[in-house]
Amino acid sequence: MKITDQTTLKLVIEEAVNNVEITDVHTHIYSTGFKNLLLWGIDELLTYHYLIAEFFRYSTMSYNEFFKLSKKEQANLIWETLFIQNSPVSEAQRGVLTVLAKLGLDLSTRDLESYRKYFNDMTVDEYISKVFEVAGVKEVVMTNDPFDSLEQPIWELVGNKDSRFKAALRIDPLLNQYETTYIKLQEWGYNVSRNLDEETIGEIKRFLKDWIKKTSSLYMAVSLPPTFMLPEASDRSRIIEQCIVPVCSEFNIPFAMMIGVNKLVNYDLGLAGDSLGKSNIEVVEYLCKTYSKNKFMVTMLSRENQHELAITARKFRNLMVFGCWWFLNNPSIIEEMTRIRMETLGLSFIPQHSDARVLDQLIYKWTHSRKIIEKVLIDKYNDLLVNNWIITKEEINRDVENIFGGTFWTFINKEI
Repeated sequence: MKITDQTTLKLVIEEAVNNVEITDVHTHIYSTGFKNLLLWGIDELLTYHYLIAEFFRYSTMSYNEFFKLSKKEQANLIWETLFIQNSPVSEAQRGVLTVLAKLGLDLSTRDLESYRKYFNDMTVDEYISKVFEVAGVKEVVMTNDPFDSLEQPIWELVGNKDSRFKAALRIDPLLNQYETTYIKLQEWGYNVSRNLDEETIGEIKRFLKDWIKKTSSLYMAVSLPPTFMLPEASDRSRIIEQCIVPVCSEFNIPFAMMIGVNKLVNYDLGLAGDSLGKSNIEVVEYLCKTYSKNKFMVTMLSRENQHELAITARKFRNLMVFGCWWFLNNPSIIEEMTRIRMETLGLSFIPQHSDARVLDQLIYKWTHSRKIIEKVLIDKYNDLLVNNWIITKEEINRDVENIFGGTFWTFINKEI
């Protein structure tokens, strides 16, 4: 079907974006086998760390007093403060409302107890399927940390049985706190030492290989500070270059770097206390150039890094830019970033990931992002029509399927 007018174009793009089944390439949610690690329901939504931080913008309650409360009591306070006493216009607040509305709940009542009853009347298995259906998500990639005391034994005893959930091996403690992490490796039977001697390097590589096989990880991932630099005289630098890079190459999986988080700038806020900083793009250039046969996925947390990251991706085919991470997941910034990337990279990037920590967030993050990405696509395809480039419905469907999942799978599977 050929498209020659803007009205038809808009309808075709809307249909394609609304109907596409998404591969969410980075989340913090889990299948049911991970038990309490899977967060879901209204109280988890309301006590998400974004909303905790926003709550303290209004409240004079002490941090200690708040965190001593039960989750339900915290949720009650946040609901009253952010949704009743003040209009919920922030993106995190709007997200809660989008979830409830998409689930068919009556927002006009503002009745938190009735919303709780909805979730309490549903099993977690039922709810996972419900959320995936409403969000239009086909599959998600988890964040799987072998150093997590709750997660590690689950992989040892049960593992993941739900094919909708894929694994990614998260290795933050190995890279960012090796001075204490090596003790855990020793406890698990790996003959490592504090000094990164030849035997230790070999044992770290053995550990990584064991866990890639155990989890069937699609990629290795780490969250890094703005000060991250390579090469340098540090444990992290040596482990990346001597362990991570060769193991990723052996398994043909990407090394995903999320760069720019300043941890706990306000320690009293816990997870809500992290912030960001501008990072040095030269570290990405160095890795992509030095290890040209390796694949790298990169997202950066500072808005100021986005243009240079897109330009860097133009220069290195082994670099895949992905998502609008964390503090960038606001509509105005998502649109700006998507336009920068599309105008620079065409369709050869992954425009979004949910980063969802609560299952329900899949609904609002993808509902909101679909509309923004759809808007950008309409403008870009209109630019083609202006030049009498005839577009077909089949081409639009192809492109939409790629940016919402196909591009990721192509990058995962290809040799560089």
